[in-house]
Amino acid sequence: MSEKIILFGGTFDPVHIGHIEVASSAARTIGASTVFLIPARRSPHKQNRPLAADDDRIAMLKLAVEGNSLFQISPVELNRAEPSFTIDTIRYFKQKFGAERLFYWLIGADMLKDFPKWYKIDELLRECTVCVMNRGGFDSPDFQSFAAQLGSEAVEKLRQNQIETPMINISSTVIRQRLLTGQDVSEMINPAVLKYIQKHKLYGLDHQLSKYEEF
Repeated sequence: MSEKIILFGGTFDPVHIGHIEVASSAARTIGASTVFLIPARRSPHKQNRPLAADDDRIAMLKLAVEGNSLFQISPVELNRAEPSFTIDTIRYFKQKFGAERLFYWLIGADMLKDFPKWYKIDELLRECTVCVMNRGGFDSPDFQSFAAQLGSEAVEKLRQNQIETPMINISSTVIRQRLLTGQDVSEMINPAVLKYIQKHKLYGLDHQLSKYEEF
C-alpha cells in the first residue's frame, strides 16, 4: 500500500491548537503517516503579508509540534521567489519523495470560494488529492456551485474527499487581536509558542510593554 502524505499550507501567523488538531484529525481519517506543515510567505490571493517574520513562524511551528512524530515542517514556500503557487509545492514533494506516494492537500471549507482561481487548478487536481476540511456541526459546502468552473468530475472528487474535522472556533486573527489588547490566549495556543511570542515581543506585545512602562 502506498504511503500517504498530507501537505498543509498556511500563514500560521501564529500557529494555534486548532491547526494541529484539525491536521491530526485529517491524518487519522486519511491514514497518513506524515503531515508537512508548510508556512507560506504570502498567498497569491491575499495582499497582506504575515506579521511575524519567516524565521519566527518556523520557530513557532517547531515548538507547536515538538515531540509529535506525525508532523514535519517544510520551508519550501519561504525559500521560493514570490508568488508561490500550490502546484509548484506539490511537484516539489512528488519529486523529492517519489510519485508512488499519495499526496493530500488540505484546505479549509472557507477557502473554497477562491479555489477555482488557484494557479493551474486543473493540473493541481490531477496531481494530488485535495481534501476540504469541514468543521463538525457545519453544513457541507455547496460544491455544485463550482461545477461550471472546475467540471463535474472534479467537483465530485472534492465532495468525496471532504473531511469532517473537530469544531474549533479559533483563528490566528483573533489571537493577534487578543494579544494586542492584552487578553488571555492561553487556551488557544501551545504554551511554548505563547512563551516564544512573549519573549520576542511579537504581534504588538512590544507596544503593550512600552505602554505599561509609561506609568
